[in-house]
Amino acid sequence: MTDELADENVIYVGNKPPMSYVLAVVTEFKKDDAKDVVIKARGRAISRAVDTAEIVRNRFVTEAKVGKIEIGTESVTNDEGRTHNVSSIEIHLVIE
Repeated sequence: MTDELADENVIYVGNKPPMSYVLAVVTEFKKDDAKDVVIKARGRAISRAVDTAEIVRNRFVTEAKVGKIEIGTESVTNDEGRTHNVSSIEIHLVIE
């Protein structure tokens, strides 16, 4: 995954409801007039990340556009030492 942006413009999506992440994304856009926010997720949280991006674009920051979407696979080792492949996504929201 890319390291173009500082970590402060990255929102990691997990198990919370989408509106928790929507608030975080909107806060990032308003703070320091950020022009680009990245939403990252892995595994089952991917659908929550997509929901978050769509809610932000359609309800809160209507001038935001999807800049690019990156998908990939990451290898994750569990406690037992087994390696699993997990899908990942990065959604770049941009205000032009």
